[in-house]
Amino acid sequence: MMTIQSSPLLRQALVADATTSAAFGLMLLIGAGALSGIFGLPETLLRVAGLVLLPYAAFIGWLGLRERIQKPVAWAVVLGNALWVLDSALLLMSGWVSPTSAGYAFVIAQALVVLMYAEFQYVGLRRSTEAMA
Repeated sequence: MMTIQSSPLLRQALVADATTSAAFGLMLLIGAGALSGIFGLPETLLRVAGLVLLPYAAFIGWLGLRERIQKPVAWAVVLGNALWVLDSALLLMSGWVSPTSAGYAFVIAQALVVLMYAEFQYVGLRRSTEAMA
């Protein structure tokens, strides 16, 4: 498997994504009941999203602290973030939920932040070099 020397941008984008994901994961997990009423989103959806974000945050934080990582793993993070953005849009367009205005704003804002991280990670990945054995 191809190992890359992570560029500073890739490492910084991974750590920033991890920090944000951990904070949002805790917020969603702990505050799902209150946030459900504010956002008009199902409490279970918010709690599950929080549960998904916490191990993801730990993993990408760990990746961001490493100078060398597997290139396919880095691509998986970028593609996973892109999929999260797509799923966020589909959630709002599907009719499966009836978010409040605050809920729409929250889902759109977090999707834009994730899209930003995906872009930084993509550029950082492209700046990374193949690691010598």
